[in-house]
Amino acid sequence: MSVAPAPTVALQGRFARELPEMAVPWQAAEAPAPELLVLNEPLAAELGLDPAALRTDAGLRLLVGTAVPDGATPVAQAYAGHQFGGFNPRLGDGRALLLGELVDGAGRLRDLHLKGSGRTPFARGGDGLAAVGPMLREYVVSEAMHALGIPTTRSLAVVATGRPVRRETLLPGAVLARVASSHLRVGSFQYARATGDVDLLRRLTDVAIARHHPAAADADVPALALFEAVLAAQASLVARWMLVGFVHGVMNTDNTTISGETIDYGPCAFLDAFDPATVYSSIDTGGRYAYGNQPVVAEWNLARLAEALLPLIDEEQERAVELAVEALGRFRGQYSAAWSAGMRAKLGLPDGPDDEVSTALVDDLLVLLQTDHVDGTIFHRALGAAARGDVEPVRLLFLDLAGIDGWLARWRALAPDADAMDRVNPVYIPRNHLVEEALTAATDGDLAPLHRLLEAVSAPFDERPGLERYAAAAPADFGAYRTFCGT
Repeated sequence: MSVAPAPTVALQGRFARELPEMAVPWQAAEAPAPELLVLNEPLAAELGLDPAALRTDAGLRLLVGTAVPDGATPVAQAYAGHQFGGFNPRLGDGRALLLGELVDGAGRLRDLHLKGSGRTPFARGGDGLAAVGPMLREYVVSEAMHALGIPTTRSLAVVATGRPVRRETLLPGAVLARVASSHLRVGSFQYARATGDVDLLRRLTDVAIARHHPAAADADVPALALFEAVLAAQASLVARWMLVGFVHGVMNTDNTTISGETIDYGPCAFLDAFDPATVYSSIDTGGRYAYGNQPVVAEWNLARLAEALLPLIDEEQERAVELAVEALGRFRGQYSAAWSAGMRAKLGLPDGPDDEVSTALVDDLLVLLQTDHVDGTIFHRALGAAARGDVEPVRLLFLDLAGIDGWLARWRALAPDADAMDRVNPVYIPRNHLVEEALTAATDGDLAPLHRLLEAVSAPFDERPGLERYAAAAPADFGAYRTFCGT
């Protein structure tokens, strides 16, 4: 590999400069033998970075944080959070660093952030490191979510560090370079509120408004307008998760973004069979973050944001609570509208207000899917063929043939648009057995399965010959699936 100057990266330090109370200057741990595992060249180009330069020794040192441009100030961000319902006033980046912000080709400000870059003052006893498998999981799933059109952080690269990481066994270590609109979270506001520093809370609110929801600055009560904008963004986001069967797995308040992007792909997965009670996280023993609970949890997390913002909503606490509760009360309607519109699109029905026919059709379908443990992704894609007259691929998914035949007759009477359905119902998602296959192989040094999986999920709506196994259900012997946070 060539020895070349570090890639030209104009990293800003806005977060560190504007909110110094929430930024701890820090340096990444040394990576003894950095080796590039995967690089997102289209994203690099979008950010104005030269992919060839990122592949050099100097580029790899940038991607693991051991060599940053002059003037850059890497920081560990401070934030609080409710984790599985319990509040911790001081979480922060225990194994991550914000290298800084850069302006992409479209003029948007983006964070360049590292995960697995070593212990920080927020590490709380952890080693601050990450293993190859979990970092590649985030790369695959976040890029799949982006291809599905779901707001998300993006993965720029995964670099093996040459440092072993001890979990249940010794595993090869890695650093993920992540890109986001920002890393501001509900937990950021909880941290500022917990300090009792209203000026800090106000400055944080101003930063969030300027960066993500600028229209709120002109409102009579900017903090309330910010809350309403975040609420709308999260209602839309979680509805999109639900429509593709995505289970986040760790919906703590520190993983609920102000931008409305999906963040932190730890114990996450996609449904193999439709069941609202599905839990994939090994640590979610109570099912708090089960698939079907995600809308309720999002609303709960937003209530915590409202609590943090109360001093800025109104000087009189009683009035502030009244306004916040009124705004929070709109979440369920906004979520339901987004979910219903998405389901009509998946069924090929015209957009418009809910009616009794379409509502009953959706409700009855969910019962059929759950009762017969049907793979929702395969079902919805096969439904396009049914709209064109071939109902057998759908019927083969069900045991209750009378039930699905009756449902199909009602649905086809509404003249669904098959082409429109194919534009929103993916053929390929990161199926759990394929993700595990790819991560296991990559941990052993074979990246070919990872690249084949990425090829499929990066164009999820375009059916292509040779990728049939990426559209197929999990084998019968795959068994119960559990994912781990990687720490």
